[in-house]
Amino acid sequence: MRVITVAGPPSVGKTSVVDKTARLLKTRGQRVGVVKFDSLATSDDEIYARAGLPVAVGLAGSVCPDHFFVSNIDDCLTWGRGQALDMLVAESAGLCNRCSPHIQGVLAICVVDTLSGVHTPRKIGPMLKLADVVVVTKGDIVSQAEREVFAFNVRLANPRAAIVFFNGITGQGATELVHHMENAPSVDGLEGRRLRFPMPSAVCPYCVGETCIGRDHQRGNVRKMNFAGTGT
Repeated sequence: MRVITVAGPPSVGKTSVVDKTARLLKTRGQRVGVVKFDSLATSDDEIYARAGLPVAVGLAGSVCPDHFFVSNIDDCLTWGRGQALDMLVAESAGLCNRCSPHIQGVLAICVVDTLSGVHTPRKIGPMLKLADVVVVTKGDIVSQAEREVFAFNVRLANPRAAIVFFNGITGQGATELVHHMENAPSVDGLEGRRLRFPMPSAVCPYCVGETCIGRDHQRGNVRKMNFAGTGT
């Protein structure tokens, strides 16, 4: 079974990209399933269900969505095998730019949109910098010059990745993305495999329910800012 991770900031069009591409894969005889990870709620599973795709949902709740993803992704493969899938797409929640759910030996896709600004690629961490394919959405809304500048900044951030411009409404770009997905490596399981980059640390008191502000309540992994001229 081929496994693909799809990540990206919130509201960049990840679901539209996966939906349009999975529909095309389905016409080519591939049995594709989707695991949709989100934080509190989602209705995206209804989109996949209408397309006739097997879909499962995981809601992280009070847990960091990326930590939740890593804790459950191997079980997702077990579910995918039970569904007799040829390809399993794991769509992560809209994440902070520091996070990265990409796994060594598994095709990694990062979705970004041109409306976020031409400098956005350099602000996104390993989620973009370590991706195999960067899908750029909403390029039809900006000028050709803006698209080229955005793509240039993507290449500066990740010179190795393939760049695919994708129209989430028409599905233009899906054929090129299908090519990358069909050439993804097959995996038997993920147990023992490693993430491409460590997760953000999550051992401060606020991670486990602390709500009170102040130094007396800050323990564990806490980073403080340095302000010039104040001695702090």
